[in-house]
Amino acid sequence: MSGKTEMCSSAKNELSVGIVQVKIQELCSFKRHPFKVERNQELFELRRSIEAEGVLVPLLVRQNPYGKGYEIISGHRRKEAALWAGFTDVPALIRELNNDQAVIAMVDSNLQRERILPSEKAFAYKMRLEAMKHQGRIGSSTSDLMEPKSLNEHVELSVLEAEVHRNGKITIKKTGTTRETKGLRSNEELARMVGESVSQIKRYIRLTKLISKILDMLDKEQIALRSAVELSFLTEDEQYELYAIMEFEQCIPDFSQANRLKRMSQQQCLDIDKMYEILQEVKPNQKEQVKIPLERIGRYFPENFTPAQQTALIESLLKEWAKKKRKQGMKDGK
Repeated sequence: MSGKTEMCSSAKNELSVGIVQVKIQELCSFKRHPFKVERNQELFELRRSIEAEGVLVPLLVRQNPYGKGYEIISGHRRKEAALWAGFTDVPALIRELNNDQAVIAMVDSNLQRERILPSEKAFAYKMRLEAMKHQGRIGSSTSDLMEPKSLNEHVELSVLEAEVHRNGKITIKKTGTTRETKGLRSNEELARMVGESVSQIKRYIRLTKLISKILDMLDKEQIALRSAVELSFLTEDEQYELYAIMEFEQCIPDFSQANRLKRMSQQQCLDIDKMYEILQEVKPNQKEQVKIPLERIGRYFPENFTPAQQTALIESLLKEWAKKKRKQGMKDGK
């Protein structure tokens, strides 16, 4: 590894003890990092800031447990923006963290962002919950989170927090077990930490069962969250078949249709023909409607008429009109 030098974390050259200069080529992304790093407008703005001020907040890294160099815990976007700006070195704080501590610090630092995609939440919540369970010495995985649990399955958690100071220093600290956390199940504790309900946490984690193509549709808001959760119960092969139909027919299942697909999959009676049959149904919001602006017809109704009475009168008049047309047609036919 190349030599590291103590450096400043801001353009004002204020000394930040413990922060070192690390070559970008020595950095690797966190294993199974769930947050996307794309060269979009947000990253471009970060790049411009780094060009003007440098990397003000150092990256949090640890020795790469899988090879040479360092594994980024926090700062993937800063690293990419600095690389885009032409930097070869970035400030970093090196810490000794085990895998569970690293996961918790990585997830917590990214969940502070304003915009987080559903797929990012899904894998981040799953990773953090697994790390919390390891801390609580429970070896179960998150694969069965949607199934009922024993009421007495509790964990006592040692809460870890990642704190970023104004001078760029990052502290990983153990806040201990509090009355608030003691006795809570791990998913309840996670829900409290991130401000989501336990049910919503379960829904997000269930999304990790989706194939990437359908998960991308969710991130692009082409499919609703609850519909995506229902589709996650389909087998992988069924999901690929369904995606091909959605792409070919340009149609998206609503929640009711997704739920039916799920139930048919669970009953092992779902095939591609049934998928076509369900997706080709006309949804209520797809039915054509005739809308007449009230200002065009409102003056013809008594002032005290309710919308329901107006609708009933229109329907009655149309029935009378249709009846006259039928009679007229019969006369013309003689």
